[in-house]
Amino acid sequence: MGSYNKMVSYQEIYDLLRKEKYSEQLQQLPDNFLKEVSIYLNEKKSIVDKDQGSLFSDTQKITRKQFENAVSLVNELLAVRGKKVLNLSFTAAQTGVSKRDTETLLNHEKELFENVVRKLEENKAAVTRTLEGEGEQEKDLKNVLVRFKQSVPKFLDLEGKEIGPFNSGDVANIPKEITQILLEEGKVSKIEEED
Repeated sequence: MGSYNKMVSYQEIYDLLRKEKYSEQLQQLPDNFLKEVSIYLNEKKSIVDKDQGSLFSDTQKITRKQFENAVSLVNELLAVRGKKVLNLSFTAAQTGVSKRDTETLLNHEKELFENVVRKLEENKAAVTRTLEGEGEQEKDLKNVLVRFKQSVPKFLDLEGKEIGPFNSGDVANIPKEITQILLEEGKVSKIEEED
């Protein structure tokens, strides 16, 4: 949409919201849209604040209402676009996305898009590893299921987190390194060895 030199108007914000709501695709916003909206809102707010003492000023009442409505319109526009960005992120993580699909994103929307796609891809990879059995093997290597033979007061694990206290007969999933120490001291037995 070329350069955008004139200030945005209330009617333009309204029209942009209407177009965004009734289209499945993200709409192209004017260049520097958020900056222009910020200038517009700040100018309206300064008029409202300046005429605060004028109780019967019709101009002040109209400006205040227009300011409040404009804030609502902008928030709704950004919310509608936010939902579309999330949907686009999901599609991109599943099937890939072309550069053309992201051309209409504002800077903060691009950042959201990239972060969400990355997290969705990481999540997909983790689920795939779990389905292929890798996740369970890793978990098995890190922890051991044990039964306590005697009471043990609470203690710190290797990461400094409190574990316990445990009573005789309690069953717990304990990090492998700590299990080894407790086994040597005769305080626990591995559950699998009991069967």
